[in-house]
Amino acid sequence: MADNTRKEPKDWVSGDDPMTGAQESYLKTLAEQAHRDLPEEELTKAEASELIDEMRQKAGLER
Repeated sequence: MADNTRKEPKDWVSGDDPMTGAQESYLKTLAEQAHRDLPEEELTKAEASELIDEMRQKAGLER
């Protein structure tokens, strides 16, 4: 049986909307932990989610 409870961010209906305040705040925290700079441009919800996953991995945090 396929697991359809988790969609890829690129497949989200609202994925092209601007990132949320919560995503932006969390990204700032993760960027500090992962020793990375945040992109200068505004991110979409989908882009922010993918970047959060990437930075969590680099920071050694479990998903």
